[in-house]
Amino acid sequence: MPIKAALFDLDGVIVDTAKYHYLAWQRLAKELGFVFTEKDNERLKGVSRMRSLEILLEVGGLTGKFSEQEMNDMAARKNDWYVAYISKMDESEILPGTVECLKGFRALGVKTALGSASKNAMLILNNLKLTPYFDAIIDGTKTSKAKPDPEVFLLGAKAVAIEPENCVVFEDAQAGIEAAKSAGMKAVAVGKPEDLKGYDRIIKGLFEVTPQEIINL
Repeated sequence: MPIKAALFDLDGVIVDTAKYHYLAWQRLAKELGFVFTEKDNERLKGVSRMRSLEILLEVGGLTGKFSEQEMNDMAARKNDWYVAYISKMDESEILPGTVECLKGFRALGVKTALGSASKNAMLILNNLKLTPYFDAIIDGTKTSKAKPDPEVFLLGAKAVAIEPENCVVFEDAQAGIEAAKSAGMKAVAVGKPEDLKGYDRIIKGLFEVTPQEIINL
């Protein structure tokens, strides 16, 4: 079936905000009195904010030490720091090939949508001036279930009025690839073969994408 819609994750596919998430989580860990390493941070990839906090507390040996309110306060504090970091982002931080890829699909009449767990997606897209390149934007403010649940991509397909089997998803996280496949969509993994599985194709970045080829995936 020909591809009629391309859905994109945000972090790690279009822009690298992972470093800012890491800085904010690292700052919280330091405040709590322990070191949170880059290796620890790998466990947070594609995971919701509250689950990320649970993993961070687990790393610090602090599981079960805080009330729900205290955990909500910590998550909010981390997010405030993260938002402060990403508020300074600009077009120089768009990952290579992104604009050309989006333009290429749109020139072929393929719908484009964002499917991200980030609640700050609009802030990032506006700062990067990428908002006009998307026909639909589904972010963490419009979803209730985290990947690998397919909700975010099914909502994206619905928003552009394309059947799931005619959609392709670009994802850098295993949970995202699983979400795409659960939705009945094609999945193009962005990353290294040793880190990801279950995809239809793998690329190093959007700079490797030829939209005409992807349409016939």
